[in-house]
Amino acid sequence: MAQEQKEQIVIPTRPGRGFGHGAARGPVSKPKNFLGTVKRLWQAFGQEKRLLPFVFLIVLVDSLLMLSAPYLIGKAIDTMTGSEEGFSILSIIILALLSSYVLDGALTFLQGWMIAGISQRVVSSMRQALFKKLQKLPVAFFDSRTHGELMSRLTNDIDNVSNSISQSTTQLMSGAIVLTGSLVMMLVLSPILTVACLITVPLVFLLTRSIAKRTSVLFKNQQVELGKLNGHIEETISGIEVVKAFNHEQKAIEDFDEINDRLCKIGMKAQIWSGFLMPILNVINNLGFAMVAIVGGVLAVKGLITVGIIASFLSYSRQFVRPLNDLASIFNVLQSGVAGAERVFEVLDEREEPDDAPDAALLEQPTGQVVFDNVSFGYRPDQLILKNVSFESDAGSITALVGPTGAGKTTIVNLLTRFYDVTAGNIYLDGKDIREYTRDSLRKSFGFVLQDTYLFSGTIKENIKYGKPDATDAEIEAAASLANADVFINRLPKRYDTLLTENGGNLSQGQRQLLAIARVILAKPSLLILDEATSSIDTRTELHIQDALLGIMQGRTSFVIAHRLNTIRDADTIMVVERGELVEKGSHDSLMQQQGSYYQLFSNQFKNIQTASE
Repeated sequence: MAQEQKEQIVIPTRPGRGFGHGAARGPVSKPKNFLGTVKRLWQAFGQEKRLLPFVFLIVLVDSLLMLSAPYLIGKAIDTMTGSEEGFSILSIIILALLSSYVLDGALTFLQGWMIAGISQRVVSSMRQALFKKLQKLPVAFFDSRTHGELMSRLTNDIDNVSNSISQSTTQLMSGAIVLTGSLVMMLVLSPILTVACLITVPLVFLLTRSIAKRTSVLFKNQQVELGKLNGHIEETISGIEVVKAFNHEQKAIEDFDEINDRLCKIGMKAQIWSGFLMPILNVINNLGFAMVAIVGGVLAVKGLITVGIIASFLSYSRQFVRPLNDLASIFNVLQSGVAGAERVFEVLDEREEPDDAPDAALLEQPTGQVVFDNVSFGYRPDQLILKNVSFESDAGSITALVGPTGAGKTTIVNLLTRFYDVTAGNIYLDGKDIREYTRDSLRKSFGFVLQDTYLFSGTIKENIKYGKPDATDAEIEAAASLANADVFINRLPKRYDTLLTENGGNLSQGQRQLLAIARVILAKPSLLILDEATSSIDTRTELHIQDALLGIMQGRTSFVIAHRLNTIRDADTIMVVERGELVEKGSHDSLMQQQGSYYQLFSNQFKNIQTASE
């Protein structure tokens, strides 16, 4: 984007992404200046900087060979006198030229091989740092960005940086040496011709600067639009069933066409403006050659210089302007690489989850007593999502959270697992504030069965043992049996070795949820969070699952988020959450006797079920 800004924050609608619910999205753009990004790229070279002097040495030798060729050509022309001595000198010069060309080819290959290795190692390190950074960012960061836009930074932007390093580094080194060497040789051969040649340099500088101002913005915007396009593609493909179910294929195509059209227009402008540079440079260079030819001809007629000097000078003048022409040829790559690096650095500069306190303790074998003490939470202090929530869940108890969608039920368990930190108040686990535990040990104590399950590409066995990598086959099969997942697993051709596509796309939603339950059963966590754990399972299977869940909940503090209220009647405590406040809590029987919010929810749901059955 054209304007610079310190930071742009997109506030999610609710902190639910950690458990599969929707959130607002949008890319963050924080443009940096060209030189600042180049400095950071130089820092990213790290240990590879040690190899650059060797690359520079190779480029230096190669450039000197290139600079020697025009001088030898001029001498060869001047030695064509027809004498035997001149023929001998000409033979030596030709042999030297051939040797320099062969060595030039070998050095060019060597420098290309070395810079390719350097560029790939640098971008590999950047890609690793970026992916590692993504693992350390808070859930709120992912709530405000599309997956495709982040993937674009890991792929397209990193690739642009790679191309920029591999194609630009040696050309810039070689260009600086050849530019300086050619200028020195031209001054040695003829100061007058040098002045005639340099007349065009200010024009080249002004032209390059003018086009650079326009294209730098265009290439930045091109990368932003490319990220949006990737995000739209990723969302459409991952949600293709929803798209088709609502007959939104045409709408998806129209949205794609709109983004693609913007990308096309911006890309076209960027390419056109950068494409202007080379043709206009050629015109300016030809004007310079014409000036050299005219002035050189006059000087030769007057006997001030030889024809060989003119020939050498013309070659040097071409070498002098070649780096400027190279700038035109690598301009697209350079600008695109800098734009990509900016977007990578934007993510690397994002604020990570706060570090654990220096004296943070490991949470080992917790009993599971949870206390919320006047807890409030909001992305901004003036817009609270939870307001003064207080309750206590005894160790081994089952606490159910009910209420309308968006009331704040998922927010409560998000705060308990420290996907978000409280705005005010305290949360205690086993008598200690959860912020006094390390995050890793805290989250390892919880087992999650979410409404929107996620399975990884791999076998069924690998997905079940995700929470316990060292589990034996017998343990895996026992967990699957307890979750009632073994029924459908044993019907598959390869049973537990069946490969799953991304997020288990070749299984039904109910089967995916059974595997998620088996995964938690195998992990045997100290505390459980069940967020609509049986929402995608038929009623008959749900009876078996309820028995399994009751079994693993025995002796474990459990938090159950449920909309089907008949599934939580046996909970020790039922809490009703409305508009971020805890309005009621108690057992099923006591809440029914109060005839308050829970009574209304239960009665309406039972009435709807009864009406549907009639």
